[in-house]
Amino acid sequence: MTERSDGPRDSRSGTTAAREAPAEPAQHPAATGGGGGPAAAKPTWGGRSGSLGPSPRVAIFFLLPTLILLGAMVVYPIVYSIWRSLFDRAGDTFVGLGNYADIFTDQSMLTTIRNNLIWVVVAPILVTTLGLIFAVLTERIRWATAFKLIVFMPMAVSLLASGVIFRLVYEQDPDKGVANAVITTVRDAFSSSAGYPGARPRPNDEAHAVQNGAVVTRRPVAAAGPALVPLVGLRPNAIPADAAPAKAPAAGGGVSGTVWLDFTPGGGGKTGQIDAAEKGMPGITVEALQNGAVRGTTTTGPDGSFAFTGLPAGDYTLRLPQENFTAAFNGVSWLGPALITPAIIGAFIWVWAGFAMVLIAAGLAAIPRDALEAARIDGATEWQVFRRITVPLLSPVLVVVFVTMIINTLKVFDLVFVIAPGSVQPQANVIALEMWRVSFGGGDNQGLGSALAIFLLILVLPFMIINIRRFRREGR
Repeated sequence: MTERSDGPRDSRSGTTAAREAPAEPAQHPAATGGGGGPAAAKPTWGGRSGSLGPSPRVAIFFLLPTLILLGAMVVYPIVYSIWRSLFDRAGDTFVGLGNYADIFTDQSMLTTIRNNLIWVVVAPILVTTLGLIFAVLTERIRWATAFKLIVFMPMAVSLLASGVIFRLVYEQDPDKGVANAVITTVRDAFSSSAGYPGARPRPNDEAHAVQNGAVVTRRPVAAAGPALVPLVGLRPNAIPADAAPAKAPAAGGGVSGTVWLDFTPGGGGKTGQIDAAEKGMPGITVEALQNGAVRGTTTTGPDGSFAFTGLPAGDYTLRLPQENFTAAFNGVSWLGPALITPAIIGAFIWVWAGFAMVLIAAGLAAIPRDALEAARIDGATEWQVFRRITVPLLSPVLVVVFVTMIINTLKVFDLVFVIAPGSVQPQANVIALEMWRVSFGGGDNQGLGSALAIFLLILVLPFMIINIRRFRREGR
């Protein structure tokens, strides 16, 4: 019988390679696991069998400094604040939840909570919306890099410095505040800004009267001679610096006249007559009325003189409208009680809109372009593509930005503290600022301040948990 070999044959001798191969030495039973078969080798790392990486003792050794710092800077302050919030102002008497009850019963505290609610509702929505608009615009303009740089630049400025900047922007005086300078410039382009509040005729003036705040002539004015309108009730320094000495226009030039401050500094002069030291009142609107209708309108010059042109012959009643005697428009009171919170929210949006734009632009760049192009090919408009495809695909990023902004608004402190003047801080107060004010800003009530700190932590925690869970889902 021929012996069969499964091994490959040698081409020279015809014998199998298996027969010529030397026998392998027998393995030790310990290497075979005691069963005669090959055993799986178990690598050892860090002194442990079957596990990769360092041992738990080594990991704890390296984590211990961080854990100590975390406990000293985070855990201990939280625990101590909870404990301190249960005691009174001095920390000697246990009051239980009395400090927490004061938060919801004190009227100023309720105003603070209301302001925080306004912040949470308004600011995150506006920041996220503007960030989305800016991110979409950067994909459609050529100078996108410069645009992103300009919008993101406020992030390089601290919130304290941003507060100082906007405190100057919101100044009431248009010569100092940029916001009011812009508003008054635009308004002055459409209407006169001259105002002489308090100006009026003399009480015994038989030629002029006050009707509904306007100064009118009692008798018709003929075109033959100038009409003189003397006014009092103003300080000399209320006249503009560019005002010239009052001068009566020449007679026979149509309906004309002069409006001036009938007051001579130092005394003297004649009542109802133009004296050399008396100033004209420039910029006053004068109307010519006939049968109750306005037939012409003009404005006084630097010397207070005025003249109508193109009026038909006849007698007219002159009227100086009420607008001449109201205070000149000096802008909006941004730092007043009514607008202080919206003004500070505007500063917050200026700071954080660039941050939202960068995050949303990163998410926008990750959207597959095939889906957008397919929708356009199918006939969808740009608005439909944006609303039905772009926004749904960006929803995870938008949620992250929105939740992050909610956390930031709950913790806002710097902007409110710097921008709001001391007189209106109660109207602009927020929880973080009230916590500092009660504890260290003169209140000296550590118990109530600790309660506010824990209340703020409770408000922030749910949104932090939402962000952490979303990050974990995205990581998986």
